[in-house]
Amino acid sequence: MWDPQQYLKYRDERARPFHDLLARVQAEHAEYVVDLGCGPGNLTATLAERWPAARVLGIDSSPQMIEAAQRHAVPGRIEFRVQDLRGWQPARAPDVVVANAVFQWVPGHLDLLPRLVRAVRPGGWLAFQVPANFTAPSHEILRAIAARRALAIDWPNSHEPQEYLDALARLGCAVDVWETTYHHVLPGDDAVLEWVKGTGARPVLEALAEAERAEFLAEYGAALRQAYPKQPYGTVLSFRRVFAVAQTPGGRP
Repeated sequence: MWDPQQYLKYRDERARPFHDLLARVQAEHAEYVVDLGCGPGNLTATLAERWPAARVLGIDSSPQMIEAAQRHAVPGRIEFRVQDLRGWQPARAPDVVVANAVFQWVPGHLDLLPRLVRAVRPGGWLAFQVPANFTAPSHEILRAIAARRALAIDWPNSHEPQEYLDALARLGCAVDVWETTYHHVLPGDDAVLEWVKGTGARPVLEALAEAERAEFLAEYGAALRQAYPKQPYGTVLSFRRVFAVAQTPGGRP
């Protein structure tokens, strides 16, 4: 179960990759924009600001996230819907499809790209970014604790930039792929634990009985404090992400 309030504790840091992604989308005008895996909707609302004439749809498989997102809904402009992106079939071809930090939760998500490219109008845009920090201490420690507890976890995963570039280029898209490592300075105590409780640690928390969660968080938190020592100015979390922006074939000269 997703917790929107936990997810939004570091909303500014989580928003930065979204805005960096959208900065590379060169659609001057759009009538229909879709946000796949929209989460609590705060970033989806900014799509309506970027394209003032567009109708914006945000979908997410989490009822909790969509419930939180409804505060950003605007009748006739911004709509939110509970739906798994794997089953999404647009009634009309979007001009822009955005997927911000969601594909890593979808096993085999490279296989989704052909259908998503076909769904976008000719010359439209598919833009996504995925975490690529799964070898970072935060994830290695998490997997080690889960292994000691014999937990069966479907771990999130992503691919290297070249794999996304190759997959999209083979579909006829004009592709811009890059990676960025952010060095977030997080305020507060147990800052990295609070970050991962909102995302990466969620599968483990869901796999544990409620009575076991406090013990897990104490163990995980102690290990994270060693791996990410707090400095006088905050705790540094280095976070690598991979970005892809693809213009679909048919709309270029």
